[in-house]
Amino acid sequence: MKRLLPFPLLATAIFGMWVLLTGFSLGHILLGAVIAILLSRVMLPLAPARPRIRFGKALMKLTAIVFADIVRSNIAVARIVLFRPSERKSGFIRLPIELDNPYALATLAIIITATPGTLWLQHEAHNKIVLIHVLDLVDEAQWIELIKNRYETLLTEIFG
Repeated sequence: MKRLLPFPLLATAIFGMWVLLTGFSLGHILLGAVIAILLSRVMLPLAPARPRIRFGKALMKLTAIVFADIVRSNIAVARIVLFRPSERKSGFIRLPIELDNPYALATLAIIITATPGTLWLQHEAHNKIVLIHVLDLVDEAQWIELIKNRYETLLTEIFG
């Protein structure tokens, strides 16, 4: 079965979307099944290697830190927007990173973008630089230190 449907979840999602968008006729169901099987097979060359994740204290600590940071950032952004919109100084940070693992980089991108007030904009792989936009930029060095010490070290431990 794995040979026919190498990505069963993808095939199911494609089939489901096809049937929902085109209707419930026998022809559309058959065509949707064929397209789902073919498209999931086309994805075989793109299949990334499985990530090596170390489940343990670092993962639990990172999850707790990210959750707390998102709550704190929501409150801070709400205060900035509601009470002092003219005082904020937004800016860009060029963050040097040591991460090489694509899964760790993707996780860092999700963390930074999911945290209100920050946004991952660009990754220069050859220079190992990430461009980040910060809504309330007071001290660039403090932001760099925060991201490196708070997230990058834990991600290195998890995906390293």
